Amino acid sequence: MHITVTGQQIDITTPLRDYVIDKLGRIQRHFDQAVTADVVLHMEKKRFSAEANIRARGTVIHALAEGAEGEDMYTMIDLLADKLDRQVLRHKEKAVGQYRPG
Repeated sequence: MHITVTGQQIDITTPLRDYVIDKLGRIQRHFDQAVTADVVLHMEKKRFSAEANIRARGTVIHALAEGAEGEDMYTMIDLLADKLDRQVLRHKEKAVGQYRPG
């Protein structure tokens, strides 16, 4: 899976990029059809948020994690990864359930 990490009002450091790639790598274990993932990290007035789009065959899965003031970017990445993981599993269950005979 090809992961693109960009930032708005925040510099993307190497440890931050590696953390995003590590967290989104676990999604690939559940969903091997994923082709690309675009992650955008935001910072506005000490409030962090992260959003991602995962493109797979025939679908795009979008998730957004916004935090309160005082939370850090790593927490937002964890929340984003959890949301994406739940959405990918739900999408996978729907896809398998449609084609199951009987």
